[in-house]
Amino acid sequence: MSAEKQSDWGRVAEDGTVWVRTSTAENGERAVGSYPAGTPEEALAFFTERFAALEFEVQLLVQRVNGSKVSPDEAVTTVKQVREQVVGANAVGDLDGLVAKLDALGPVIATQREAKKAERAARNAESKVAKERIVGEAEKLAESTDWRDGANRLRVLLDEWKALPRLDKPTDDALWRRFSTARTTYTRHRKAHFSEQNERREAARSVKERLVTEAEALSTSTDWGLTAGRYRDLMRDWKAAGPAPRDVEDKLWKRFRNAQDAFFGARDEANAALDAEFAGNAEVKEAILVEAEALLPVTDLDAAKAAFRDLADRWDEAGKVPRDRIRDLEGRMRKVETAIRQVEEEAWKKSDPEKSGRANDMVTKLEQAIAEVESKLEAAKAAGNAKKVADLEADIANRQAFLEMARKAAEEFSG
Repeated sequence: MSAEKQSDWGRVAEDGTVWVRTSTAENGERAVGSYPAGTPEEALAFFTERFAALEFEVQLLVQRVNGSKVSPDEAVTTVKQVREQVVGANAVGDLDGLVAKLDALGPVIATQREAKKAERAARNAESKVAKERIVGEAEKLAESTDWRDGANRLRVLLDEWKALPRLDKPTDDALWRRFSTARTTYTRHRKAHFSEQNERREAARSVKERLVTEAEALSTSTDWGLTAGRYRDLMRDWKAAGPAPRDVEDKLWKRFRNAQDAFFGARDEANAALDAEFAGNAEVKEAILVEAEALLPVTDLDAAKAAFRDLADRWDEAGKVPRDRIRDLEGRMRKVETAIRQVEEEAWKKSDPEKSGRANDMVTKLEQAIAEVESKLEAAKAAGNAKKVADLEADIANRQAFLEMARKAAEEFSG
């Protein structure tokens, strides 16, 4: 290399050393290397290409910083590193210009740092409001009895908390302690509630198992009236016991209901059989009613009374009738009886006081007759003759009605 080669930013000395001009170097330039294998032009071109690569890196950094592609802290670190590379670069070019571009990024980074700080402060303020809302809702749940949805809601609140930025340590820790305490309180109360509920359900299981056992034992009973009443008591106790554990409640209820159905089904069949058996009795009583109703209106009281007594005896002897016929038939017979009684009362009122003796005599006879029938009733009960018991009870009821009439008449005559 025989001659020195100059450029705007550097030169190649005669000994092949390549120099770059920079304001930071002593005497305004510093050596960046040599290129002994080539011409001065080739030497400058080599070190100029190095500068071009460095310039591209600086320009890319400037774009990234201006575009806020890196954080302020990262930008400061990167600018410092690249600036050190530029100041000491073994390249030929406007190194001072590159340094100036890098230094110009300082105010930009400072502005971005303040913006980030303001943005972080705003996020923290929003986070604080959100966390205070979460804590407030959690504390309300801790005082509630919403056992079904409360636990799910607390899990959602926890996820919301985790997604929020942390606050300054004292504030964040204080809010977290409140939130954690609320969750712990709710969980403790919820466990206590379900533990108590389980105890109640287990107690209900014990009660219902006993009720089912009794219901099944009664399912074959033929004491229809007494057993039906006991089933009503068992149902009342079943409802009062409360729910048993879910896995046994339906099973116990099915057994209880099946026992009831078996009993009441058998009772209905028995009643249906009795109704069929008593259908003929109803026909007999229908015929008796035709005769009884023919006594009205009463024209001959003594004859009507005698005839009605005979009809009443035949009525009692006819026995029971189907349940759906009782009200109609008994009502019609009672209507005839009432009509005769009214005529008799009117006749007594018109008769002389001597008839008071006859009224008293009637009372005495009726009381004696009732006593005799009651004796027969006790014997029938002792013998276990249910049909005879029912017939005698009906007979007593009819005679009691006549006795009441006779007593009233006696009172009127004695008055």
